[in-house]
Amino acid sequence: MDRRETDFLGSVEIPAAALYGIQTYRACENFPLGYKRVSNHLIRAMLDVKKAAALSWRELMPAESEKFSAIEHACDDLAANLENNKDVFIVDALAGGAGTSVNMNVNEALANRALEILGKNHGDYAALHPLDDVNRGQSTNDVYPTALRIAAILLVRELSASCAALQEALQRKENEFDGIAKLGRTELMDAVPITLGSEFGAWAQAVARDRWRLYKTEERLRQVNIGGAAVGFIAAKDKNWRGLHHRYAALVIEKLRSITGIGLAAAEYPMDVTQNNDVFVEVSGMLKALSVNLTKISNDLRLMASGPAGGIGELKLPAMQAGSTIMPGKVNPVIPEMTMQAAMRVQANDFAIALAASRGEFELNAFLPLIADALLESLTLLCRASVILREKCINAIEANTARCSANLEASFAFAASFIPSLGYDVVAAVLSKYKNEDAALVRARLEELSIS
Repeated sequence: MDRRETDFLGSVEIPAAALYGIQTYRACENFPLGYKRVSNHLIRAMLDVKKAAALSWRELMPAESEKFSAIEHACDDLAANLENNKDVFIVDALAGGAGTSVNMNVNEALANRALEILGKNHGDYAALHPLDDVNRGQSTNDVYPTALRIAAILLVRELSASCAALQEALQRKENEFDGIAKLGRTELMDAVPITLGSEFGAWAQAVARDRWRLYKTEERLRQVNIGGAAVGFIAAKDKNWRGLHHRYAALVIEKLRSITGIGLAAAEYPMDVTQNNDVFVEVSGMLKALSVNLTKISNDLRLMASGPAGGIGELKLPAMQAGSTIMPGKVNPVIPEMTMQAAMRVQANDFAIALAASRGEFELNAFLPLIADALLESLTLLCRASVILREKCINAIEANTARCSANLEASFAFAASFIPSLGYDVVAAVLSKYKNEDAALVRARLEELSIS
């Protein structure tokens, strides 16, 4: 049996058991992209914002405390069971309207769950309304970006911890391989002797910088515009309502800090935070930097493990799966390849975020849903990819000591050490003269010259 809901555009039939309502229904009808739904990270953060608002209004308007208590409990219920609410939060991630559709999806779901708690029927909005009650004092334009900042901060913290663990894993290998001499390479050509450990140490330093950059980005995200409503300030003719809203704007930040455990602060200039999204471009830039380093590390691992007989073969990556349907025994570097693909997606997302952020007009950016989807996807991908790279590749890497030694001994990498005594031109002339000879013979000749 269905229930009928009505808005200024007309009426529609909604499944009686559905927690969503008419605005969510219209969004699904209008934007059937089949792309993907809004990230659960964003939904969970929006539920935190709605809970903070309900707690604030319950304190400010005690006569309606039962209503706001029901909304608070509805927030907890839906957040606790978010993974199973696939039929509740159903709006496409790239719906038009600057996030209004997902805000309404959350408002309607909370309203109907709160009505259940109060013993009322779904759709009985005279008793508890998605906008007048759940969304009281709010706008999509302050709820959505505030929730995105919260979701991003929590994922940045997770990613920072993953980078710390990856850095430590690389440093362990640096120590383990410290005594293994090998051939260094520049532009893929033989260069000078190094140690295998130093190679891992250099990678660890790169990840350490990423960890520090991520740590610093959190402070950029802490300023939120919740309480700023549509354009950064409340426009109301009634002085009493304006005064109540200002009290709410201060209180909701306090409640949100308590709920999330994040040191959020009211934006100094809420209109700026409402209309400008450069902070997300900045955070995405830090993610791009990490993706670049992960790509470099992963590609180096692939090259150093190449062969194993016909390539460089200085590392032994863990064998994860059969690598070919036609070549028996072939094993591919699938974990570094996965990491590189995740990194490439992050770099593509970075471009999308910059493009969307640049398309804001006046007091709002209509393309914030694209920014949110791309940013949270990038954070999630990097969190998972860095863990998988560490657990399934770095931790189990083995050195092929014999191959490291053989490659080094077969090269002329020792030649640079003779430049201080013989000069660049003399060494170059010897290498040119004996370029087709065994490396040991060339070394002996240079030693003779350096003594004479």
